[in-house]
Amino acid sequence: MKKTLAGICALLCTAAHFACAQTAANFPLKSVRVVVPYPPGGGTDTIGRPMAQRLAENTRQQFIIDNRGGAGGNIGMELVAKSPPDGYTLVLALTAQLAVNPGLYKKLPYDPLKDFEPVTLLATGPYVLLVHPSLPVKSTKELLALARARPGQITYGSAGNGSGAHLATELLGSMAGVKMIHIPYKGGGPALVDLLAGNIQMTFATYLSSRQHIDSGRIRALAVSTTKRLSGVDIPTVAETGLPGFDAGVWYAYLAPAGTPRELVMKLNSEIIRASEHAEMKAVYARAAIEPINSTPEELTAFMKVEIAKWARVIRDAKVQVD
Repeated sequence: MKKTLAGICALLCTAAHFACAQTAANFPLKSVRVVVPYPPGGGTDTIGRPMAQRLAENTRQQFIIDNRGGAGGNIGMELVAKSPPDGYTLVLALTAQLAVNPGLYKKLPYDPLKDFEPVTLLATGPYVLLVHPSLPVKSTKELLALARARPGQITYGSAGNGSGAHLATELLGSMAGVKMIHIPYKGGGPALVDLLAGNIQMTFATYLSSRQHIDSGRIRALAVSTTKRLSGVDIPTVAETGLPGFDAGVWYAYLAPAGTPRELVMKLNSEIIRASEHAEMKAVYARAAIEPINSTPEELTAFMKVEIAKWARVIRDAKVQVD
């Protein structure tokens, strides 16, 4: 009797696996919703919309961008976490939602490791460490030396408490043992405007937003925040020029709701990587100054764990609180 039951269970499991494999082979059979946890027109749309178009052309099904901004991206993340795990809802999330918010919010309506199935780490990009030309420094090493000589006197701007620029500067200060004065703004744009005017002395910003001002000499680029230089751009890394081991980029990842079958996750992974490697997407990455990664789900999980721990430590040490 036990052998009979065991045989039936094995047969059912085999049938279920075969059915799931067949579903994955034909996936997608209808439109796929891709939630972007930011309002329309932001940097994530710059990547997400061309990718959705390329995926649609490859699979002959629509990949529809659904912008759900608010609460630091928490609204969009919670929506996806509670969606059916059938492969037809994805989220294109950033460092903020997947690594920073767990340490920033006391009550987070989702768990980035438990409520999602990682699909792929799509790409990473740096911030650029920028200073006003009136600041007498031309490298990260010189900036840190000046900050040590003038403790609590150098001002830096960011897009607000807990933003990428804020935490990148706190990490810089923590690793170097220096303290600078944070001036939070309601967005990276206003912070850059005040840097150009000389009202603050430094900030971290994306290369895309600051390139024309760097080229014109209105602001000075000291370094990029990632461990690799930007391709084709003669700006050293922070790690090269004064702070070995420093890494504080922005990264983009696709995830599905927890419980999405492994076969569907891997089909999504392969389709996203195929789309990412198309010449048109490579041109999109180049314009946005980001580097494609195209990881496995397991590599994304491991990466998220490291990043969550890193930013939780920075947030705790700097006593960062959201507005």
